[in-house]
Amino acid sequence: MFNFYNYKGKLLFSDIKYQELDEITEKEAANFNGLSYFLNNNPPSQSRRCFCVSHPSLLFLNHEDLGLISISDKDFSTIVPHWIIDKIKMREIMSLNTSYPSWTNILLNPHPKIWKIHIVGTGDVGGILATGIRLLGGGNVSTIGLYGNDKNSVKRWEYEINQILPPLSDDSYPQISIVLEEDLFDCDMFVFCASKGIPPIGQNTEDVRLIQLEGNSEIISIYAKHARERGFNGIFAVVSDPVDLLCKTAWKSSNQDYKGKLDFKGLAPEQIRGYGLGVMHARAAYYAQQRKETAHYLTEGRAFGPHGEGLVIADSIERYNEDLSDYLTEKAKKANIEIRKTGYKPYIAPALSSGTLSILATIKGQWHYSSTYMGGVYMGTRNRLIESGTELEQFKLPYSLLDKLKHSYEELNKFSG
Repeated sequence: MFNFYNYKGKLLFSDIKYQELDEITEKEAANFNGLSYFLNNNPPSQSRRCFCVSHPSLLFLNHEDLGLISISDKDFSTIVPHWIIDKIKMREIMSLNTSYPSWTNILLNPHPKIWKIHIVGTGDVGGILATGIRLLGGGNVSTIGLYGNDKNSVKRWEYEINQILPPLSDDSYPQISIVLEEDLFDCDMFVFCASKGIPPIGQNTEDVRLIQLEGNSEIISIYAKHARERGFNGIFAVVSDPVDLLCKTAWKSSNQDYKGKLDFKGLAPEQIRGYGLGVMHARAAYYAQQRKETAHYLTEGRAFGPHGEGLVIADSIERYNEDLSDYLTEKAKKANIEIRKTGYKPYIAPALSSGTLSILATIKGQWHYSSTYMGGVYMGTRNRLIESGTELEQFKLPYSLLDKLKHSYEELNKFSG
């Protein structure tokens, strides 16, 4: 069933015949150690360039959608060699989509050990996010570069954050520097925190995030095109609102040629990640621990969907209760409005929960909440980024919960086009 290839000392295999690759026997293939690559040829407009094969069913994936987070009950032991299943269990297989012009780049760019981060936008969110990474990123982050239109703001944060040290300091704190525009994509992770058109305190609105869509789309498109021009191979992280929709905007802008036609030569779908769901989970946890009947969310619950309208909180995956889940969903969705009623903008928890903590978890290969590409839609769920690519947490979802997720997915698809 599978064809096996040796490409520059790396094991590639596929159920597709690749005449241009040097074929080897299965016996030879089974002796390869470490990361191996499964080749597919799915449509690039609806599929990722690469991802972690965490279940044998993903070897036969020809359509990506919300089903990526559902566990398959099918037994693959009779059609997939045992040694391949063993490698899947060890997360040592990455799926590579050869329909992308840049698919071989993945084979040449190793997973970073120590990350260099550049942050665009030094407003309330960007400044606090950078401070958090400075305090917690030692050993994982080498430097944090800052860039923004307000030069005084950039200089202020460079001064202030570099002066955060314990009485007996060492070299474990990432150095803060000011980045020039031409060096923005000389990093492992580019973090977009720039924002335009945030409604002032006192202005009544149900979802502040959607109001920011038009202005922030214009800004992020510029940077996404720059990433294309520079051949950026790192992570393009989106923190500004509306996170999920801006991720799709960045992908579209980066992958269009000068005529506006998609050529898939820009940022790959999995390079773009949205950081907004972390704080929605944290807000649900905040309200869950205030009531005995919802306290189990902290150990059993999950958050899904976008940062805002369309959010789905599940009080428990194993013992899903729709009423309790709806309660937590509404409380988490309206939490930002409650903060604004106090006369302050809600940016501290988002900057740290969605930003700092989730970004550092990404870098460390830990489970966290962020939005990733699912069949043309960026949607948030629990996942982790490891050497073999992005692994989405998979579940056996109750039908009522699955229906909510499908509705959220379809609405995101409608908005993002």
